[in-house]
Amino acid sequence: MLFHTMVGSNDIERSKRFYDTVLGTLGVGEAMRNTADSGHTRLIYRNDNGTNFIVSQPINDEPATVANGSTVAFACTSPEQVKQFHDVAVANGGTSIEAPPGPRNTASMGTIELAYVRDPDGNKLCGIHFPK
Repeated sequence: MLFHTMVGSNDIERSKRFYDTVLGTLGVGEAMRNTADSGHTRLIYRNDNGTNFIVSQPINDEPATVANGSTVAFACTSPEQVKQFHDVAVANGGTSIEAPPGPRNTASMGTIELAYVRDPDGNKLCGIHFPK
């Protein structure tokens, strides 16, 4: 259903270092750099399933801010990858938030593995694994 998800950045080079490393834990390659007609830089991370994650300098030249209540969740292939996603994010300028990485019991989905972090701009990210 989704084609892309985009977050803003106040320091695109810092974001590139952060996301190249963190998304690399999920097997995603380095960002493709795109320059909009306005001259603003966007980093495009592509996935084999057709979805894209984009980090952009705000086109309106206002500071990038986080959306209250929003989370961008990245699918992980194992509980170990959830933990790696978290640890690599924190080691590269992210901030661990909420409960430590690990299992969460849900009424509708059973036990899932989750880790929540904020990127250096404050965007809320999640590594998530659903057992098969």
